[in-house]
Amino acid sequence: MTIAPADPVSAATPRDHDGPGTALLRTLTELTADLPDADAGRVAAAALRGRSAHADDTELRELATEAAAGLISEDPAYSKLAARLLAIGIAAEAASQGVTSFSESVAVGHREGLIADRTAAFVRVHAAGLDALIDTGADDRFGYFGLRTLHSRYLLRHPITRKVVETPQYFMLRVAAGLAEDDTPRSVDEVAALYGLMSRLDYLPSSPTLFNSGTRHPQMSSCYLLDSPKDELDSVYDRYHQVARLSKHAGGIGIAYSRIRSRGSLIRGTNGHSNGIVPFLKTLDASVAAVNQGGRRKGAAAVYLETWHADIEEFLELRDNTGEDARRTHNLNLAHWIPDEFMRRVDEDGVWSLFSPADVPELVDLWGEEFDAAYRRAEAAGLATRTIPARDLYGRMMRTLAQTGNGWMTFKDAANRTANQTAEPGQVVHSSNLCTEILEVTDDGETAVCNLGSVNLGAFVDRTARGIDWERLDATVRTAVTFLDRVVDINFYPTEQAARSNAGWRPVGLGAMGLQDVFFKLRLPFDSPEAKALSTRIAERIMLAAYETSADLAERHGPLPAWEKTRTARGVLHPDHYDVQRTWPERWSALRERIAATGLRNSLLLAIAPTATIASIAGVYECIEPQVSNLFKRETLSGEFLQVNSYLVNDLKELGVWDDRTREALRESGGSVQDFGWIPDDVRALYRTAWEIPQRGLIDMAAARTPFLDQSQSLNLFMETPTIGKLSSMYAYAWKSGLKTTYYLRSRPATRIARAAQAQTRATVPAQQVTSEEAIACSLENPESCEACQ
Repeated sequence: MTIAPADPVSAATPRDHDGPGTALLRTLTELTADLPDADAGRVAAAALRGRSAHADDTELRELATEAAAGLISEDPAYSKLAARLLAIGIAAEAASQGVTSFSESVAVGHREGLIADRTAAFVRVHAAGLDALIDTGADDRFGYFGLRTLHSRYLLRHPITRKVVETPQYFMLRVAAGLAEDDTPRSVDEVAALYGLMSRLDYLPSSPTLFNSGTRHPQMSSCYLLDSPKDELDSVYDRYHQVARLSKHAGGIGIAYSRIRSRGSLIRGTNGHSNGIVPFLKTLDASVAAVNQGGRRKGAAAVYLETWHADIEEFLELRDNTGEDARRTHNLNLAHWIPDEFMRRVDEDGVWSLFSPADVPELVDLWGEEFDAAYRRAEAAGLATRTIPARDLYGRMMRTLAQTGNGWMTFKDAANRTANQTAEPGQVVHSSNLCTEILEVTDDGETAVCNLGSVNLGAFVDRTARGIDWERLDATVRTAVTFLDRVVDINFYPTEQAARSNAGWRPVGLGAMGLQDVFFKLRLPFDSPEAKALSTRIAERIMLAAYETSADLAERHGPLPAWEKTRTARGVLHPDHYDVQRTWPERWSALRERIAATGLRNSLLLAIAPTATIASIAGVYECIEPQVSNLFKRETLSGEFLQVNSYLVNDLKELGVWDDRTREALRESGGSVQDFGWIPDDVRALYRTAWEIPQRGLIDMAAARTPFLDQSQSLNLFMETPTIGKLSSMYAYAWKSGLKTTYYLRSRPATRIARAAQAQTRATVPAQQVTSEEAIACSLENPESCEACQ
């Protein structure tokens, strides 16, 4: 439909009949020629009303951009118009710095100390060919908020004028050129392939790579995992130093803390008693807050603690808003590293023993049956500091999740049992990362590293065939893995421990975004059997193509240095750990033979990260998540704007009901269409939100793709009004389903109509909703009654 225009420009500003108003209207009319639902006159009138007395073309264009952005909730066509206006402004800004071509952009950036010598030299040699690669129409693929994100956070800026010295397309080609192999005949072709994927928004590397590729400081890794410091003061303070260096230069940090003795433990050297882990974590909290990532992003870390540690209950209080502030950490995220033995005892309503690591130091490095036996021996030896009902501790964990969203449930044995890096004794996964998708071995001398990127699944939908363009997906994965592997060699490592680990294991994490877009395009309800089956096939196909590419790289460069320490070297591929049917069995057989002959270049290849920012750039829904709302908030430097689900709008237009009544109802309902009786049932089912989809469906889908993820997935779970009963059933079901990790618990009060780019929110739920301990037993003994999973 066409929105009725407001006051005509001539009526609003008669004195501008031949002036800036006419020129602006002419520009807007040209930009909306193929956007019949965007009203050029309405936008022009709004811009002219807001101008200053001496407004020039730049100011008018910026006002028009903001006016169009303000109308996006009425029609997504305005997102395209606002993006086109912003693209014109970005090009003009770059031109004011002497930049009208890609090679000029790199030359200016190099002159101003932004671009690395290596990248500048590569571009000088191949300037004509690289300039010719620029897709001049590619900016039109952006929505407004994706392009705004690029402009405000990613494009390189002149250090004095603070004007951008690259356009979005120059930026993407700079990222690709920064990952070029040393000059070889295929280098430009490889760069062209990566740039092509990025310019089409088929694939995007993670933010650290986008920020830093081709620059003088090429720190491109997303995640760092540190083993717990030893139970020694020097080791604890050395970890602080490592965390500070990683936080200054890097992405998110995961650190285990299970080796530090608990509160009250004897310190033999002084005959005193330990204060436990909390004071050390308080210091770590301050360090993470003080050292940010080059002023671009706050430092961020997650601390992992095993559930047998005697300080576990104090650990659970760290994010509380009440109590002694000296024993609270407001910046650290909290995660549980949970052995199966604990979950079994919760299930059986058994007793759980708590220990100080000083008395059972071996438990940190054991998992599976060896952990179970050692844990029981320690109980029999009377080493426990105390025992409690397992369900009491589990209930406290659920209450922390409900009140803060923190205290993530991650499963130690599932993570280690199938990890490719745990083939030999002493190679142990001790934690995950900040976002719970990375599972890599660590020890005192190795800090695990992962380099991430995500395929935009929505770009590969073939609506005619009602499926996925598998061949194009294969080609995309091959290019993506090639360049993720390249990061290992080019990357800057803030610590020696990180450099050593990444060079030896060469892990990468290829993930995905836009799964919800796939289901919308194919009209599959998120929790339908068809959606689950397709999600699993996609994961399988990506793993196949990724492993085949890693074998290609091994043939070219040799297998990873730690190849003989992997399960794959012993003939065990990750899906072999699961009883799972394979869609392409012949291809798997050929791959197995190939790996036996060549090895792999990478110990790990798949991990699904949250993709909050890069999904916004690509204009798709985050990673593997359902939509949170059909109407959500976007924040920019100019303020907050509402954005509406464009798939829903298109359907409602076809039904003839995208009108003022529906728009107002959508606002009043918080982005839900479930009570809209004037919309057909199948449309309402398709556009349910995460709050309206049974969480069993999300867990089942995640479990089904797990065999085809050699690391893990950032799996948020959603519950509008969490209770201990609902949560205890939901997370027990996740454990029994074989999930390795889960991420945030999202509750409704923190997320209504909000989908902020960095969604690290804390949900607050009234205490009376989460204090019924009886609900634990009820839900665990009758999980089918849990409405969260129905």
